[in-house]
Amino acid sequence: MQEIRENVPLAPFTTFEIGGDAKYLVDVRGETEIKEAIQWAKDKSVRFVVLAGGSNVLVPDDGLDALVIHLVGNLYGFKDGILDAWAGTNLLIAIQACGTKGFGGWEKLAGIPGTIGGAIRGNAGAFGSEIKDFAIKVRALNSETGETKEFSNQECDFSYRHSFFKDHPEWIVTRVQARLNLAEAGQVKIKIEETIAEREKRHLQNVKAAGSFFMNPVAPESVRKMFEQEKGEPARLGRVPAGWLIEKAGMKGATFGGAIASLQHPNYIVNQGNATAADVKALAENIQIKIKEEFCVELHEEAAIL
Repeated sequence: MQEIRENVPLAPFTTFEIGGDAKYLVDVRGETEIKEAIQWAKDKSVRFVVLAGGSNVLVPDDGLDALVIHLVGNLYGFKDGILDAWAGTNLLIAIQACGTKGFGGWEKLAGIPGTIGGAIRGNAGAFGSEIKDFAIKVRALNSETGETKEFSNQECDFSYRHSFFKDHPEWIVTRVQARLNLAEAGQVKIKIEETIAEREKRHLQNVKAAGSFFMNPVAPESVRKMFEQEKGEPARLGRVPAGWLIEKAGMKGATFGGAIASLQHPNYIVNQGNATAADVKALAENIQIKIKEEFCVELHEEAAIL
């Protein structure tokens, strides 16, 4: 059993750098350690929360009266063009490591913050690529029964920013297998660098934020037409960018306390240094109300609010 630490500040473990303490926290590096942590929590009648890369998550200001099971370690291997990675492996590190071995194809995902397990849970994507395009098997642990199962790509029920694991949080992703293409290592490195450079132009990098806070919503035809006429590109899957809606509604740069809807990418709610979770939630609610009033569109959080 790994060491259980008490009263551990959680803000440093999240990209928002917001949140109070975990009553208990344990670092884990595999299924056995996850099972031991869950059993410990059950024996102590304490709830547990799984945390990996800390992106796409907002921790409450008063912390979590729980055992935080913290997935750590970049653990992976290759065989016949297939990556087999521990869920706590940083996604960018996995993409770079594949490149050095001469495998690629998923460079458009470079720079998405978080772990490969988190990417599976939310079907992370960028620039027309999604993790579902590469995942062939996902191993998960049922926290209620202790059962482990390998899920095929189809069984993962991937769709836009969604997977089976979002609907069934009792299943904890533990390992991911991804099939990649043969590629020249130097070219992969260039593509990764180009993708990150493009992200830096379009998105915010290295700021205190959770990534895109809202999912791109399905919009009424009138709103889709407005977007298509203005941007000269189709509204894919009937969705329009949340950031575009926020800007159109005049909420770009809107603030509440220490939180701001970024002037560079308004779908990034940024901690300006002293924001609280309450600030972020209040600003998000103000944005949701404004978008509903202006466009009859409901924005839903991509970030998980614990």
